[in-house]
Formats: sequence, structure tokens, C-alpha cells
Amino acid sequence: MPRKYIFITGGVVSSLGKGLMLASIALLLEKKGFKIAMLKLDPYLNVDPGTMNPFEHGEVYVTDDGIETDLDLGHYYRYTHAPLSRASTATSGQVYDTVIKQERRGDYLGKTVQVIPHITEEIKKRIVHCGDQADAEVVLIEIGGTVGDIESLPFLEAIRQFRYERPNDCLNLHLTYVPYLKAAGEVKTKPTQHSVQTLRSIGIIPDMILCRSESALELPLKKKISLFCNVPTDCVFDAVDVETSIYEVPLKMQAQGIDNQICEKLGLEKRVADLSEWKKIIEKIKNPKGSVTIGIVGKYLQHKDAYKSVFEALTHGAVAEGYTLNLKTIESDKITSEKCLEGCDGFLIPGGFGERGWEGKILAARYCRENKIPFFGICLGLQVLIVEFARNVLGLTEANSTEIESQTNAPVISLLSEQEDVEDLGGTMRLGAYPCLLKEGSRVHQAYGTTTISERHRHRYEINNKYKKLAEEKGVTFSGVLENGNLCEIAEIDDHPWMIGVQFHPEFKSRPVEPHPLFHQFITAAIDGKNS
Repeated sequence: MPRKYIFITGGVVSSLGKGLMLASIALLLEKKGFKIAMLKLDPYLNVDPGTMNPFEHGEVYVTDDGIETDLDLGHYYRYTHAPLSRASTATSGQVYDTVIKQERRGDYLGKTVQVIPHITEEIKKRIVHCGDQADAEVVLIEIGGTVGDIESLPFLEAIRQFRYERPNDCLNLHLTYVPYLKAAGEVKTKPTQHSVQTLRSIGIIPDMILCRSESALELPLKKKISLFCNVPTDCVFDAVDVETSIYEVPLKMQAQGIDNQICEKLGLEKRVADLSEWKKIIEKIKNPKGSVTIGIVGKYLQHKDAYKSVFEALTHGAVAEGYTLNLKTIESDKITSEKCLEGCDGFLIPGGFGERGWEGKILAARYCRENKIPFFGICLGLQVLIVEFARNVLGLTEANSTEIESQTNAPVISLLSEQEDVEDLGGTMRLGAYPCLLKEGSRVHQAYGTTTISERHRHRYEINNKYKKLAEEKGVTFSGVLENGNLCEIAEIDDHPWMIGVQFHPEFKSRPVEPHPLFHQFITAAIDGKNS
């Protein structure tokens, strides 16, 4: 059977949840036993989101092979087991960069290089390559942006051509917004009509329309959308705001039979998707036995997606224990005293860059260490843990990271040697998965249940080994080291219920049905501390 392709586009407004919707559909197909692959096509000209401001773009997700990607790949990971790699993402910047380099090499033999066919052909190659890399039966592709944006036109033209070449193997889904106008007292379908009209003018006819709305649409409204958008009524689906959790979305879509419709239209074998695990998760979320409050100390907290994977991983850990997670966001540059930190059962300092809010994070780490409150430091959070300990326990009052103070007299955190002369910051960090050896009997060894792990990194600075012995003598256990070197990956404070910092980003490898062991153990420690 030829490989099948599902494309999802968005209309009316951005941030409707195309990534979540596509991940949910991918989960349904995966649970039916189909081998899937997923691809995000982003219209922006950046080569990758690695240098983009988290306030504007949200978090940067990292794959095992070290590719910095859009946060939607995090949704793909949490919902499915689709292999994610450099083949799972493409931006306009990457596509144009490839084509221009080919032109410079003379690959086009002097022909005029144009959007059609050269850019569109490169996009189509990447779609095919994604499926080839995963040996997938079904490839699901998300087109970033909104229909009508000039930036996304080459991608839309490419998928139009792609379907023209494979008319029986492609399916087009269009996610659109159906607003309720309070002043008029009714739901309006006109934005959806215009969105589909724009899509059809490009040459793409949607097979299904997914209607994002506050509540389910009544049948007359679906019939109206069907008539004006030339889509059968039974292919107009509700994408209603969920009640308690985004993990309800696959269940909501399965209840409407979207997975069976997709299989029928693509000629896929009819199978049943078993979502019993997901139903158990939703039951736990809806019927918690308690709550736990975690303080997030960071500087990008005004943008809810800047720490998306961290928030989700904390939720996974809480749900595993049957608890509701209460997140208390604490802007690190506004911490003036310990009073700002009261009322939390545990604290987490996530990754980040730069000196803004640095001293507030140091104060938070000291507060947790001295008051025996569970503390989890990730990447920059590990640096905070080490600098605070060096200042207040080792007596190195001027201790710092060279990222914060390049001429510090006690550089307990310093730049990776191979990065010292780098000027172009794009894609120059230690990126991707690296093996790590765990110390037997340590807390992290107990959490993972093994002595060898692999975790994903995104950083430039490391713990300075010159201070390692002194720290160990005063109560730090370096319980994880890089397998092919002596770089410290994990630090634990001995005389503390649970105070751990890690150099890597464990949040990238957590799923609702498979919570990351460190997040699970951290939440358990916070619950134990709360109930003691």
C-alpha cells in the first residue's frame, strides 16, 4: 500500500492548536497500529528558532540529534512515539538556504532559480524524506501560520502540487475558528467561510473542517459550513475547548469518529484505537486526591509557552501521583526577599540565558537549601544551585558563572572550551542527546533505575572541575557524569530531602503516560514535604 499523507492548515487566527490537533490524530492512528511520522513546516525565515526570543516564539524544543525546533514537536513527542529528528522540521529559512547553496554550486546548470519549481520541489523532497526516515505508513504534516499569510504561500503551493501528484494518498484538514459574538448573541460561520475560500483560491480543497469553538456546533451550523465550504456535513468536526486538560483532545476527536473517517478516505484498514491509558489519565485529572504547589522561578513567565515542556512534565509527575498541579510563577527579577517565595511545596528553576533575574534565582536556591524545600534546577538551574552553594557554603563569596560575570575570581561555572572563540551564536551550543553515567545509590540512580541514561542538552556552560573536589568535601554529590569525559551532568545536595540540578533538559522526554522519572520523583518529594 502506498504511503499516506495528512496535511493540516489553519485559518482565521493563529494559535488555534494545529499542533495539538495533529498530534491527537496521530495518536489515534498510532493506537490503531499504523506506523507514523510527523513534520512541522514553519514559514518564518529563521533557519531555526534557536536564537528567537521566548517571549515571541515560546520554548525551543530539542531532538536527540541536536536540532532546535518549534514547540509543536514537543506536542508530537508527548502524544505519540513518532521518531523526531532533523527530518521532522523545516523552516522557510532552511529551505531557501538549501536552494541558494545548490544554486551557488551550479546544481541548476544556469537555470533561473524560482519559488516554483525550485523552492516547492525542495519542500516536497522534505515531506517524502520525513516518511522515508521513519519508514512510515502515514505522514502527518503541519503547515505553520495562517492561510492568507504571504510567508506560507510556497508551502501551500507545495502541498497542492504534492496532492496533485498523489491524488489518492493525501488528505487535507483545515482548522478554523468559529467565534461566538456576544453582542449578536450567536455563533458566526463567516470567518470559516472566508478562510476556506482563501484556501480554495490557492487550489487546496479541504476534505475535513475542524471547527475551534467554545462549545459544540449545532447541526444547522455544521450544514451551513458544509454547504458554503463544499465539505460533507459528516466531515465538519467540533474542536471544542476542553474542560480540564489538553489530553482530552484525542478522546473528544475519537468520540466524533474522525479517525474512522480518515481511514475510510485514505483507504486504510479499519482498526480500533485503544485509548484506555489516556482515559485513566483523564480520570486521575478529573478526580484528584490532593494538590501540590510548585514555584517556577524564571524570567519568561509572561509567555505561557516559554516553558511549555517544563509545565507539562510537572503535570505528568503530579497526575502520576493522583494530584492536581498548582503552578506559582515567580518573576526572578522581582524577588527581593524570601517572602516572595512563601507558599510553595517545591521550586523549579528552568533553563535560560543571560543575567537578568540571576540574583533572584540565587536567593531562591538558598531559600530551598536552608529550609529543606525540594528544589529542581534544570540547565541554568544547575548553575544557580552550584553558584549559591559555592558562595554560601564553600565561602567563595565572589563565585559566579562566567556567563554572568566574565572576570569573576571564582568561575565555578565556565564556558565550554570549544565555544570560547565563537562569535556566531546560532546553533553553537552542546545540543542533542548525550549518554550519562549515574552513581549507584544516588537519588537519580533510584529514580531512573539504571546507571546509564541518555538526555538532551542545550547549553554552552559547564561546571568547572577545578572546584569539584572542594564541593564534594562540603556536601555535593556529582551523581552523573558525561560518559565520554569527566564533565559533571548532575549535582545533588547531600544534606537535603531533594535538591538536584541537571545540566540537560529532562522535560523534553516526558509523556502523560510515561512521566519523566526526575519530574515524578521531584513531585513525590514535594508531596511528602507538604504532608509531613
